[in-house]
Amino acid sequence: MENNIIESVDLATQAIDFSLISLFFRADIVVKLVIIILALSSIWSWTIILSKVLRVKKLKALSREFEELFWSGNSLEDLYDTLQEGSEDPKVNVFCAGMGEWKKSKKRIRYSNPSTINSLKDRMTRSMQSCFSREVESIEKNLTFLATAGSTAPFVGLFGTVWGIMNSFQSIAVAQNTNLAVVAPGIAEALFATALGLFVAIPSVVAFNKISSDINKISLSIEDFMNEFTTIFFRQLEQA
Repeated sequence: MENNIIESVDLATQAIDFSLISLFFRADIVVKLVIIILALSSIWSWTIILSKVLRVKKLKALSREFEELFWSGNSLEDLYDTLQEGSEDPKVNVFCAGMGEWKKSKKRIRYSNPSTINSLKDRMTRSMQSCFSREVESIEKNLTFLATAGSTAPFVGLFGTVWGIMNSFQSIAVAQNTNLAVVAPGIAEALFATALGLFVAIPSVVAFNKISSDINKISLSIEDFMNEFTTIFFRQLEQA
């Protein structure tokens, strides 16, 4: 008798399709919304991750190329004439911003007057700092979404889990039956939401930490370049 009951439960459980698509279509409207939100978040997260990884890699290559040009021994004015603002390399744009400010004031500068030199240095520094802020903001664009997804996705998935388990208890109450065939679909839907939440959160957190670290290194490299460029430029100006 007991074996017959177990076999009937096993057959009933096997008859239920537990594929991801079937779990989605069987789910309650609330659980469906949770799954859709998490799926879209995952797609957008991976889009950001891939785009940022490729951009960071490209920025490192462009930075190396510009560093070679900058330290090649050519005059800063000749280098400026060969470059254009609006480059994909933040260092080029910062350099052009500083040199552009000098070009605007070149005819009015009295190199023998220390106050004039200090005023030029202040304007060039502000111009480069403003350009630097814009460049970093552009590099970091959409990065906060990864942090948001990493911190909220598990809770969104947990909400879907709780809702699915509530539906399972309601099914038990309506059917007045605690067989696995009655409980399993709702629990499977609930666990699917949890798994999807973790699938969104884990890559987002790992990628956010890695990309943030890389961007921070790029930012520090640009700041170091700004200081080196300012020092070299005004040293050459004093020797002119």
